[in-house]
Amino acid sequence: MTRTVFEKPDAVALVAEVFRELGYEGASMSSITARTKLSKGSLYHFFPGGKEQMAAEIMAHIDAWFVTEVFRPLEEDDPRAAILTMWETTDTYFRSGRRVCLIGAFALDETRDRFPSAIQNYFLRWIEALAGALTRAGLAAAEARVLAEEAVVGIQGALTLARALGDDAIFGRTLARLKERLGAAVE
Repeated sequence: MTRTVFEKPDAVALVAEVFRELGYEGASMSSITARTKLSKGSLYHFFPGGKEQMAAEIMAHIDAWFVTEVFRPLEEDDPRAAILTMWETTDTYFRSGRRVCLIGAFALDETRDRFPSAIQNYFLRWIEALAGALTRAGLAAAEARVLAEEAVVGIQGALTLARALGDDAIFGRTLARLKERLGAAVE
């Protein structure tokens, strides 16, 4: 039985979860229709460019969410408050380590070669936004950049390790350590 979808964002969210589970290469149109309960007609209505358009729009949706919820606050708001909020927002978005970073997953396989700009820009924007907030909070630019890279690496690595070991608590412990480390650096 097919599922009724009223808006394109509904389809984007459903297909994103299939890509999270199966990866870009592993998600065939038949597996996407089966797992989302959307008809092929609905999928092609929303995504006439097929699977590649699905992935591009999903990454754009994820990026837009991070711009609004993480990157812009880091770039524009009080730096200390924005950094604190980033930890909470990150934990919520990644469901305390139970949700794969789809852009990170795409970066690990040949999908990276299909969407290099979108993948690179997501990670660079996060590092630069966090480094900028750390700099505005009083750190030297070089130190801020190193800490920002460590934070993004830590978040992504914790997601991977939590999934690999089946222990979501790894993500929470890692966020807590990173939060403490960056908090101490800007005191």
